[in-house]
Amino acid sequence: MSLLANKIALVTGGSRGIGAAIVRRFAEEGAQVAFTYHSSREKAEALAAEISQAYGVSCRAYQSDAASFSAAEALIEAVLADFGRIDALVNNAGITRDTLMLRMTEEQWDDVMANNLKSVFNLTKHALRSMMKNRGGSIINMSSIVGITGNAGQANYAASKAGIIGFSKSIAKEMGSRNVRCNVIAPGFIETDMTDELDEKTKEAYLQNIPLKRLGAAREIADACVFLASDLSTYVTGQTLSVCGGLNT
Repeated sequence: MSLLANKIALVTGGSRGIGAAIVRRFAEEGAQVAFTYHSSREKAEALAAEISQAYGVSCRAYQSDAASFSAAEALIEAVLADFGRIDALVNNAGITRDTLMLRMTEEQWDDVMANNLKSVFNLTKHALRSMMKNRGGSIINMSSIVGITGNAGQANYAASKAGIIGFSKSIAKEMGSRNVRCNVIAPGFIETDMTDELDEKTKEAYLQNIPLKRLGAAREIADACVFLASDLSTYVTGQTLSVCGGLNT
């Protein structure tokens, strides 16, 4: 059974890493998928063409800056014009600018807040009217285990990801009567191109604190997104699902 058949999804930051895994899993489950990229147009359009051909769904890439309020508005308008509606919105776009607080610049703080937290406001704000009109929708916001536990050298990142959790709980309470759900996924240490850059000693230190004794796979985050976007989770809203191998235990 295709868990997302007849659903239309929008995934921000969907051209690489966890975002690309979400786009692929949604298509596997029968969803029509729109996703955004920031600069690598050729790579994004190649991914969209590959997924469309492999799974027989419509998959389209859109260049957009999630940190821009006006760009987010234009994106939602474009996706609605092309697909007709948005059943699931996955706010996945984000960045890191890691450094200790004593060295952190105002620019590093502002960049992370704009790309990680303000972006969630931007996309949610512009997608809600359509979801309310359709009397349903699922918003999935990507936080991080760091937003729950904090982490040295990531005060900006942790604050942005903690903000996503509070934001999502508020939206869940505001929109529940309209059958619009809003939930959070908090990934732990996931194998991506960023973790590939870590040395083995650092990876081993992380593994010592993870009960499952391994890093997670991007597909495992995507599986959680499928659950929250599907009708399997119609009574789930305002929740934070930690997909972290037991790290937050």
